[in-house]
Amino acid sequence: MRLPVDFLAVCQLSMHKLKKQVEKCSRCPLADGRTNVVFGDGNENADVLIIGEAPGKNEDEQGLPFVGRAGQYLNELLSLAGLKREDVYIANVVKCRPPSNRDPKAEEIEQCSNYLREQTAKINPKIIVTLGNFATKFILKTEQGITKLHGQPVQLGKFTALPVYHPAATMYDVKKKEALESDFAKIKTLI
Repeated sequence: MRLPVDFLAVCQLSMHKLKKQVEKCSRCPLADGRTNVVFGDGNENADVLIIGEAPGKNEDEQGLPFVGRAGQYLNELLSLAGLKREDVYIANVVKCRPPSNRDPKAEEIEQCSNYLREQTAKINPKIIVTLGNFATKFILKTEQGITKLHGQPVQLGKFTALPVYHPAATMYDVKKKEALESDFAKIKTLI
């Protein structure tokens, strides 16, 4: 079913307004050190939403998610699922870079969480791929780690969540690479 052009324009305007809100955000101290807000990027009508934890140095400089080495590897992983970057939407749990790439704090995640919830509602994906511990724990509302949960689809209402290792984790632990690639290949069966 094709949607009327004006309906799509309203949806895009809504995401545009949300992005403008996020760009003005100063709810937590992360706003003080950012170069750019990293709102998210991709197909706003995507079946697959990919969620990372926080922007890194390259992302903060460019204002786009996953543009560094982990982003290049993410592009390769998407091809294993039969997808391209323009087929998916990519966002993070927090929209500003934590200093020195430290993990986001619970209060920073809490202050930013409504933005991700709004993005998810507007995109309305079939599948949410959570990259790493922070995204997985936030989306699944669990304390279990990614090592135990990776590759196991979880039904969350109308969404299917697929927790996977973060692409950057394979740069430090090559043993995770095979599992990550296998988990990404599962996306084909979930769409």
